[in-house]
Amino acid sequence: MLEFAILGLLHESPMHGYELRKQLTTKLGAFRAAISYGSLYPTLRRLQAAGCITEESVAPAADAPLLTNRRSRVVYKITAEGKERFQELLGSSGPETFDDPGFGVHFAFFARTDSATRLRILEGRRRRVEERREGMRDVLSRAAERLDAYTLELQRHGLDACEREVRWLEELIAHERSGRPPQVTIPSNPPPDPPER
Repeated sequence: MLEFAILGLLHESPMHGYELRKQLTTKLGAFRAAISYGSLYPTLRRLQAAGCITEESVAPAADAPLLTNRRSRVVYKITAEGKERFQELLGSSGPETFDDPGFGVHFAFFARTDSATRLRILEGRRRRVEERREGMRDVLSRAAERLDAYTLELQRHGLDACEREVRWLEELIAHERSGRPPQVTIPSNPPPDPPER
């Protein structure tokens, strides 16, 4: 999945490692923890060995301040083979795209994915989350009396999260079937609670 995300970002523009890591964290933030250099650079080396990306050294600007790092930077660029590989990964909609990491990465590039593939991934993800939800309901119905209050609350929280995600996926599926993009609303910060008296 990291390979897919890197190719997707480099398809947009060449980047050096620091910028690539920052963009990956921004793009995948809700679905994946921060990307470490320990996973980024080995993946970049594998992509380079496969001919999917190239690197070139870019000299710093001549007018860079003396106190800044004046070493040349390595910039990564996608190749024609990399663009083909990205398109191949973009069109995949197998079971690996229904799990948390796979779904998150594919969803981040949905704007470049065809509608039929988006719909298959959304429906597969919904089935996966519904299965998880039913498993949690089963655990709660069979073991609720044996669980302490905090474990029970954690299970209830997980069940609520699954139910919210199923509703969200159903909305996305309805939009996809109608041919309309989802309506995005950015929540505003709620007003602070009044001070207690």
